[in-house]
Amino acid sequence: MSYLVGYGDKYPQYVHHRGASIPTDADTNCKEGWKYLDSTEPNPNVATGALVGGPFLNETYIDSRNNSIQGEPTTYNSAVIVGLLSGLVSTSSVVQSFT
Repeated sequence: MSYLVGYGDKYPQYVHHRGASIPTDADTNCKEGWKYLDSTEPNPNVATGALVGGPFLNETYIDSRNNSIQGEPTTYNSAVIVGLLSGLVSTSSVVQSFT
């Protein structure tokens, strides 16, 4: 399973993120958002590229919008992958051939 939303055949469908779980055409305020949090339907918007928390120590992942521990995308989760990818880009011979 991919923990990077939108990539691979299987990735989280119930990301704990307001922008992913509320339809773009919905007219809601803060109190009305709860019905989308509790919905059993997959998120109407895919938060492509969001990195969620990932599995527990026993390698299980509960794909539930109410599971914010595993299903919430955060910047501190993605900082490591951004750092690694930027290091690859700065040392890649492909990138250097364009300069």
